[in-house]
Amino acid sequence: MSGPSTATVPDSSSPSQPSLLTRNPLPLSAAQEAQVRDLYYARVRGLCAEEIRIFADCARGKTVSATWMCRQERQAMNRCMIAQATPENMDAAREEWFKKRLEKRRAKEEAEKVKTI
Repeated sequence: MSGPSTATVPDSSSPSQPSLLTRNPLPLSAAQEAQVRDLYYARVRGLCAEEIRIFADCARGKTVSATWMCRQERQAMNRCMIAQATPENMDAAREEWFKKRLEKRRAKEEAEKVKTI
């Protein structure tokens, strides 16, 4: 049978997903994972800032009554945060952490070069 081949060859011009395992092979410590998690949560909160602001405005000055008086706002905020709490955003936070770490390392190396000159 000599039909067209069904195997696909990856096209080098197509964008590929970055492989975190090959670029960052070492596992992070618990403290480093906590820093990544903080960046992740900040990222999600930033993406849902408008929904959070609307809920906070509704709940301001209320105590227990905010539970039922701001239900729609709270549900909208929660839907947004759940929608944004994706593995892709966690990967982006991890990449941001590694980028900041690399920038700090380069700045430290530059400072040491200046000190030795």
